[in-house]
Amino acid sequence: MNTPSRVAATLFLAVLLGGGGYWAGTKNLGSALGLYLAETALATPVASGPSPAGTVIYYRHPDGLPQFSATTKNADDGRPFIAVHASEDVSFDDKAKAPTATAAADVAPEAGPSKGRILYYRNPMGLPDTSKVPKKDSMGMDYIPVYEGEQSDASTVKVSLGKLQRTGVKTATAEMASVGRKVRVPGTVALDERLVSIISMRTDSFVDDVANVTTGDHIGKGEKLFRFYSREIATAASEYAAGREGSRGSDDAGSALRLKNLGVPQEVIDGIARTRQVPASMTYTAPRDGIVLERSATTGMMAKPGDVLFRIADISNVWVIADIPEYDLASVRIGAKADVTVRSLPGRTFKGTVDLVYPEVETQTRTTKVRIELPNPDGVLLANMYADVEIEAGAPKAVVAVPNSAVIDTGDRQVVFIDKGDGKFEPKDVTLGVRGENQTEITKGVAAGDKVVVSANFLLDAESNLNSALNAMTEEAKP
Repeated sequence: MNTPSRVAATLFLAVLLGGGGYWAGTKNLGSALGLYLAETALATPVASGPSPAGTVIYYRHPDGLPQFSATTKNADDGRPFIAVHASEDVSFDDKAKAPTATAAADVAPEAGPSKGRILYYRNPMGLPDTSKVPKKDSMGMDYIPVYEGEQSDASTVKVSLGKLQRTGVKTATAEMASVGRKVRVPGTVALDERLVSIISMRTDSFVDDVANVTTGDHIGKGEKLFRFYSREIATAASEYAAGREGSRGSDDAGSALRLKNLGVPQEVIDGIARTRQVPASMTYTAPRDGIVLERSATTGMMAKPGDVLFRIADISNVWVIADIPEYDLASVRIGAKADVTVRSLPGRTFKGTVDLVYPEVETQTRTTKVRIELPNPDGVLLANMYADVEIEAGAPKAVVAVPNSAVIDTGDRQVVFIDKGDGKFEPKDVTLGVRGENQTEITKGVAAGDKVVVSANFLLDAESNLNSALNAMTEEAKP
């Protein structure tokens, strides 16, 4: 090309570039071009990330739509779903974990210096399944690492705070308390043997007159029962009156004692001493207040020594005889409080105390009779009534006690879980004492002030047994 031609071409190119620049400026083409370049630069990765690791968990839509599949699948336009590996899935336990950390863990299962070395990974649902490398279960949940420091006590259970709330674990404090329970047994009302009087003569006597009292009547102390005549008593009374009249002190005392030994009431003896006269017949009075249980005296009868003429019982106090099973005898003590209800008196409860535990066990029923003393001031409790008895049983002194729900009784052993704090729970074998209505005595294994689990402890027991089994498997696997 010659010189004029080159010059002409240069001028044409300059005009073309100048006109193009002016057009681009008026159309804001430079800004659009810069934005495009910036977006391209952001969209293009500077350095490629680590390659996906682990097994394929599921497949997702190639355009990021909320469509997933457990197996290979194609989208509507024919493109295949993208495989998602274990290292690419979202972890809810540690959101800041980088994929490189997972890859490093696969190579060397080591934890930070505070937790120690990872021994293995266990199933998050508590199934007897472990793994030497991190993995996920069929639901996509990460296996839980078990550190070397956590294996010092294989039975100890550690639960996260979130899981504690979901499982409903609750604790209570072991305390010093008096553990008691009620032994419920049937009983029968009986008369107090100490308050029953029998009226009989000690020598041959004739009954002259009997008071107008019959069986079942109430009689007061000092009231007339009957009048009688006895030749032997009359002779002794005459000697006593003569002695009093002659003022012979020693003979006087002997005659009075003879009258008393013959069964003459003290009131009659005092009357002879006062009047110095012997009555033709003497009056026998009631020795106590009570109910006439039996009347055998009849006007004109000849009473032999020992014949029962009257039987009187004071029912202001009564007994209730209850039958206690042999296995409850160790819990019932003398002085224990008892509540008695009678079916014929609904709504009333009588308070009494255990007065005696009979020293005998019935061969056929394997029960022991217990005597309960009850006040009966209004006389509504009658002999041979049926009664329902509740006796306070248990240790009267304060002992270490926990709620009944804290004790897991497997038959072979009794276990209580101790709250060690920070979500750690340790099982303790305990020895039980008295089991009350709400609390159980612990004689060994738990101290006052320990926090014990009272709810969801069966879940902790299952977890503890699993930990022990896994620890045993790990020990067997060691060379």
